[in-house]
Amino acid sequence: MAGQSFVRKGLFILLVLHNISSGLTTEMCSNTILPGSKGDPGEVGDRGDDGRQGKAGPPGHRGLPGDSGEKGVAGRLGKLGPSGERGEKGERGIAGPPGLKGKPGTTCDCSRYRKVVDQMGGNVGKLRSAATFVKNVILGVKETEAKFYLLLREARRYRDAVASCRLRGGVLAMAESSNHTALLASYVGEAGLTHALVSAPPPEDAGGLAAGSAQGNSTDDDLQGALNSGCVQMGSDGALSQTECDAAKYFICEFPKK
Repeated sequence: MAGQSFVRKGLFILLVLHNISSGLTTEMCSNTILPGSKGDPGEVGDRGDDGRQGKAGPPGHRGLPGDSGEKGVAGRLGKLGPSGERGEKGERGIAGPPGLKGKPGTTCDCSRYRKVVDQMGGNVGKLRSAATFVKNVILGVKETEAKFYLLLREARRYRDAVASCRLRGGVLAMAESSNHTALLASYVGEAGLTHALVSAPPPEDAGGLAAGSAQGNSTDDDLQGALNSGCVQMGSDGALSQTECDAAKYFICEFPKK
């Protein structure tokens, strides 16, 4: 028994010594590379590509107002505005210098031309009769010593009627006196109308027209309202009254005799 115990102890001691020697041998023959000292820093590399744009940040503070820009180009011409008030009559001008003295006339024997002149006079008379027929019957033109009056059967607003008369070389008709009022009123009645657009009379003539109208239907209040609005109509009874400026109606133009 003592011999077996001794043998066991000896084997145990040999096993321990073998393990120790194996561990020493492994540490001395290891191929592990130990880290060296830190090297010098390298050169800075090239700049890389731009990255993706990030999200928009919060809005900044309101900036200061900028300088005023240059004046722009003038815009298109607007529509024709309503007609203005009639101006005051100007003063009479200075008389001009006398003309040059004419040359003395010559005498001639006109007997041979008398027949031709008589024929021409007859032709002129026929032309005048034809012109009067065209004006009074076909066109329905009314006239005085100084002016023609034409009633246009074209429904227009007041300012369009004013522009239409100007394009034809005239102006919107105006009742300047009681005789003109009676003429225009009869013109409206003969055309089978109740009213037609005309121009407003001057303020200084308004009272006289109110008192001397055809049937006396134009009162001072009616004329004052018409003058204030600027849009006037003449009735078949000779009364001047206010009308809506946007209402389309027939109108009367007047043209000077040349």
